[in-house]
Amino acid sequence: MFKRAAAAATVFFVLTTTAHAQLSDAEQRVVAAIKGRTPAALELLEQSVRINSGTLNPEGVRAVGDIYQAELDALGFKTRWIDMPPAMKRAGHLVATRAGGPGKRVLLLGHLDTVFEKGSAVPLWERRGDRVRGQGVSDMKGGNVIMIEALRALKNTGALEHANVEIMFTGDEERTGSPLQTARADMVAMGKRADYALSFEGSNKHEGVDTASIARRSSGGWVLRVKGKAAHSMGVFSTHSGYGAIYETARILNAFREQVIEPSLTFNPGLVFGGTNISYSEDTATASAFGKSNVIARDAQVQGDLRYLSPEQGERARQKMQVIVSSGNLPGTSATISFSESYPPMPPTEAGRNLAALYSEASQDAGLGRIDILDPSLRGAGDVQFVAPYTVGIDGLGAQGKGAHTDDEDLEISSIERGAIRAALLIYRLTQLPSR
Repeated sequence: MFKRAAAAATVFFVLTTTAHAQLSDAEQRVVAAIKGRTPAALELLEQSVRINSGTLNPEGVRAVGDIYQAELDALGFKTRWIDMPPAMKRAGHLVATRAGGPGKRVLLLGHLDTVFEKGSAVPLWERRGDRVRGQGVSDMKGGNVIMIEALRALKNTGALEHANVEIMFTGDEERTGSPLQTARADMVAMGKRADYALSFEGSNKHEGVDTASIARRSSGGWVLRVKGKAAHSMGVFSTHSGYGAIYETARILNAFREQVIEPSLTFNPGLVFGGTNISYSEDTATASAFGKSNVIARDAQVQGDLRYLSPEQGERARQKMQVIVSSGNLPGTSATISFSESYPPMPPTEAGRNLAALYSEASQDAGLGRIDILDPSLRGAGDVQFVAPYTVGIDGLGAQGKGAHTDDEDLEISSIERGAIRAALLIYRLTQLPSR
């Protein structure tokens, strides 16, 4: 991997130090093809957005996949559907492959599911002038359409003829199926074959400039369990009765806040509950507790989120948190903590910075302005992180919108054309590079 990353960095240094005075004739034809399909691209987006495809609605996820599969079949890709085991209760993934000549291999990533499950009160599609509000319109059906339209323009102008491209649209990005190793096994295998991975999650602006991501923080969690002695409240703070589970929980959380902080690291206690008797349901993410003000709390629990930029940072955080939990306990209390990781971290690399520079150059050559690298603390986790250890990745190539994951999620319509032009130029330039 290190040799591969170094080689990629060398190639990009040569490319990015040679400015393109203008787009080549082939690239100009690609741009014209995209612009000529702008109304049709919006129709394709509407067709897919009007289908509810919440992660737990496998029929809807599969229906959206059928739309994209038909588009990719028409572009000459070999497509197939990867089913997940029935116990996972997930729709599976759509995969497409096109083998060309001896050039670089590019992996493109999108996802079919949204956070809006069946019965959501959010409108499926609501046009608002130059913007559209709807379920998953920017996260990430807009990005999926950008990918397909970029590939269509490359195909229709002959620029895809010798390209090596693999695509995966996952059906469970918003709520990954378990076990994770099964849910992402095929994606990891594709990442190991790829020279570059381009992911089409939504594009963000920062201080008025469009951005892309070459680093994303992990997504994982922690569970803190605290024990105390149930006793009459008149004895609280005494040697015999102790402080109770809730006071010990407060001590631990405050110590986390004071002692574990460092740049790009966050740990959020999203749910705290305690009392004489408590219970928690993983399926519904709900807790119940019974207790009285005149009884010292016997049990407390915290469900937390943990995000870090590198494996080393994650290990430091876990060690510090473990020390706080297991030492200095208030009298009459004890505590344990456990950790989990769903999305691995994607730390920044020199090869990633060079890939972002090439993407920015393509945008500027098309007259669409520069692309800056987004601070990883300004966005969440995504599928590209599963392949980041094996290839050079970039994310944020999708549509621009606001309010992702909320009732007001929307999309700027013009960002479809803009994103497709940038993506097509980047894919074209990458696939023209000789293979390693």
